[in-house]
Amino acid sequence: MDTKEDRNVVDLLLEQHNQIKSLFGQLTQAQGDQKRDLFQDLVRLLAVHESAEEIVVHPTARKEIENGETIVDTRLKEEGEAKRALAELHDMGIDHPEFDAKLAALGRDVIDHATHEEQEEFTQLRAKLPEDRLRRMAKALRTAEATAPTRPHPGAGESKMANLLAGPPIAVFDRVADALRGWRESD
Repeated sequence: MDTKEDRNVVDLLLEQHNQIKSLFGQLTQAQGDQKRDLFQDLVRLLAVHESAEEIVVHPTARKEIENGETIVDTRLKEEGEAKRALAELHDMGIDHPEFDAKLAALGRDVIDHATHEEQEEFTQLRAKLPEDRLRRMAKALRTAEATAPTRPHPGAGESKMANLLAGPPIAVFDRVADALRGWRESD
């Protein structure tokens, strides 16, 4: 049976894209505490996912796939826009009158972004790189995710170097804030 540790980077990212799409769908139906919890899950997943992609996947795609520079630069621009929109939504809160409309717009943009990644980056990575390299990239991705920030920080940048330098200290701050928020909500 295929375990998470056996999967390659493309399979892991496709699974995360499906989780992200599912969370957007669930958020359209949710209310109150469930909506807040689902949005927090979405914020965390998107922040971790994008940071890890910027460290592991995009640098490889830039070098290894056809038109890699152009494709990756376009994806990084989209990711920067999504980080800013997600940060705005995070600051505004689920009860803000514009939250649902802005969340729907972000959902469309993120799903469009994921579709482009899947069609332009992931298919070429799968076709051009040997399976053992894709599996090693999956391990690197999981490591990057473990030290990634849990909320968007648009000012930190969208590059491998920016994520490597700023990501771990910001992630420590985010994880402490997450723990305190969880403690306050349960107490």
